Amino acid sequence: MKKLFVSNFLFLISFTVTAHPGIGIVKDSKGNIYCTDLANVWKISIDGSKSAVVKNVHSHELYIDEYDNLYGEHLWYNGESKDTWGYYVWCLKNTGELVKEINPTEGFRSNYSFARDSTGNMYWVERFTTSRIMKKTRSGEIIKLVEGKFGFIGWLTCTKNGSLYFTENNKLHRLSLDGKLETLANNIGSKSTDFSMMGRNYDSYGIWTDAADNVYLAMIDSKKVTRVGADGIPQTILISNSLWTVCSGIFDDNGNMWVLENSLSNEVRARKITKEELAGNKIVNVSTAKSHLLITLFTIAGIVLLFLGAKMILNKRNQKTIHFPI
Repeated sequence: MKKLFVSNFLFLISFTVTAHPGIGIVKDSKGNIYCTDLANVWKISIDGSKSAVVKNVHSHELYIDEYDNLYGEHLWYNGESKDTWGYYVWCLKNTGELVKEINPTEGFRSNYSFARDSTGNMYWVERFTTSRIMKKTRSGEIIKLVEGKFGFIGWLTCTKNGSLYFTENNKLHRLSLDGKLETLANNIGSKSTDFSMMGRNYDSYGIWTDAADNVYLAMIDSKKVTRVGADGIPQTILISNSLWTVCSGIFDDNGNMWVLENSLSNEVRARKITKEELAGNKIVNVSTAKSHLLITLFTIAGIVLLFLGAKMILNKRNQKTIHFPI
């Protein structure tokens, strides 16, 4: 019973202690969608069919260039005895050939990223007491774009023209091509109590933009998508009371929004929100009756297990110790 209690309790809280979900969702020039579930990279064809195109890769981010070459990494842990990490960078060519851009290497990536503009320049964040946003040109030159004592900086996204968007605690910032750093919105979300990465609690996660340069934020803990327009006012456009939460998103060529979602049990799926559903400034609710039922069942199961566990501990304390002769 004790093992059953512990395993079910760990299952109920698994989302809060697991590795952080991926944000990798991109589209190619033909309209096909690619996304990661941290185990494989999936292709959702324009006809709706799905297939795993890169298998057995732990990729958090994806990038696809103007030639439809798809890039990602495989990251792994070498175990507690070694307590080291390793990675390699892969590329799925538009011909279908899978090659390694960077061979297996100990540690984490440096001077290489998947946040890129249309010309192939790379951008990343160096998070220290004084943080920096860096750029690496196609020729290999590394440039420091901005430096300062920021709060915790989340994921960084780059538009095709080279504008950078990132969150700092509850603020949304934009770094433009001319080096101008501006705050687009304040109070974009509350501090998370359930989810953390790198020891920092936060709510905002993946960032993406639409054709009108509106910025979208996946609020992973509050289970919603926030849009920030030219007026700088955060607006909730999608909410979920289900077991799923949005981690990132992208718009296809027809104006539909695809969201990458992660479940309580660490399942991953990509969902299409049509432009008609998004029209009219109405909040899209992606909850389902089935999801509400599952939440209710999980809640009841959790209460029952906690009660049984507490009762088991009390009974054990009340038991008399009997010593048998050897």
